[in-house]
Amino acid sequence: MDTSESKIKLDQFLKLMGITSTGGQAKLMIQGGEVKVNGSVETRRGRQLVSGDEVTVGGQTLKVDLNNS
Repeated sequence: MDTSESKIKLDQFLKLMGITSTGGQAKLMIQGGEVKVNGSVETRRGRQLVSGDEVTVGGQTLKVDLNNS
């Protein structure tokens, strides 16, 4: 397995950033079409994010940076 690039699941990222407090809440937001990844609506909560991806939710855009974790 190649571990040179860190990844995080979309629902975990939303929890980590404080957008949602629970995984269930993140799941509902994602499945409800409220979350965009790199400008496109993403409905898969297991979507793997890498550094440089941009997640937009509620008019707020968050840049994924996994290099400092």
